[in-house]
Amino acid sequence: MSRLPERILDDCLCDPRAPLAKDPARDFGLDKHSAQLALAELRAWLNDQQRRLWANHREALLLVLQGHDCAGKDGVIRRVLNAFDPQGLRVHSFKQPDAGERRHDFLWRYQRSLPAPGLLGVFNRSYYEGLISDPLDGLCDEAELPARLDRLLAFEAGLGAAHVQPLKCFLQISRDEQKQRLLQRLQQPEKRWKLRPSDLQTYREYDLRQQRWSELLAASHAESAPWYVIPAEHRWLRDWLVASLLAREFERLQLDWPARPAPFSAADLERR
Repeated sequence: MSRLPERILDDCLCDPRAPLAKDPARDFGLDKHSAQLALAELRAWLNDQQRRLWANHREALLLVLQGHDCAGKDGVIRRVLNAFDPQGLRVHSFKQPDAGERRHDFLWRYQRSLPAPGLLGVFNRSYYEGLISDPLDGLCDEAELPARLDRLLAFEAGLGAAHVQPLKCFLQISRDEQKQRLLQRLQQPEKRWKLRPSDLQTYREYDLRQQRWSELLAASHAESAPWYVIPAEHRWLRDWLVASLLAREFERLQLDWPARPAPFSAADLERR
C-alpha cells in the first residue's frame, strides 16, 4: 500500500486556532507523476478493504466532503472511489433543500442518508451547510445558528453509537483558484453544465464564507470527529491525501474476512 506518511496527513489536521491559515497550494515537495502511480496502487488496496467492510457488516465509514464551489468534491468521488464495489458504497450529493425537505429539521435529510453497517457513505456537502449556506441563502435566520450548532454537535457525537465513523475533509482553495476554475467551466462545455446562477454570488461571497467556515471548523473539530483541511489546488495531491486518510481509517478497523463457519460442506454438495 502506498498511502502518504503520518507527518503529511497530520499536517492536514485542523488547527482550531486558525483552521484555514495554511497555503492551499502547498505540495509537500511531492510530484504529480508519483502521486498518480501511488493513487492507482492505493485504490486497489482500498477496494479490498471496502469489500471486507461490506462482508463484516459491523461498522460504517462516512466520508464528508466540504469546501467552496469548485474545490473538487466531485473530482474526489470520481478519481478516488471509482474502483469501489457499488454494493458497499452510498454517495449522496446535497443541494439546496427543496420545499419538501424544508418542512423537516435541517438535519433530517442527512440522518436518513447515514450509511448502514458495512457501507462506505459519502456526503458531497453535508449537514454543515445548514450553518453556512442556509442563512446566506435566506433559508434560516442568523438567530437560529447557535441552536443549530448545538443540534449538529449532538448529532455528530451520536454517530459512534450508530457505529458510523466520520472522516471530515474540507477541500481548501483560494479565491483566485476558484475564479480560474469558474472561468474553465465557462469555457468548457463538459464543465459548463455544472454552473448555476448562484455560483456567481457564492464567488462574490468568498471572503465571508471563508470566515464563516473557519469559525465553524474550529467549533466542530473534535477528537472523535476531527476535521482535515486538504490543500486542494493540486488535484493530484488532493486525491492522494483523501485516499490516504481513508486508508488510515481502514487500518484502524483492522478488517479481516469474516470467520464464519460454512453453512454446508463439500460432501453435502456431492449428496443428492
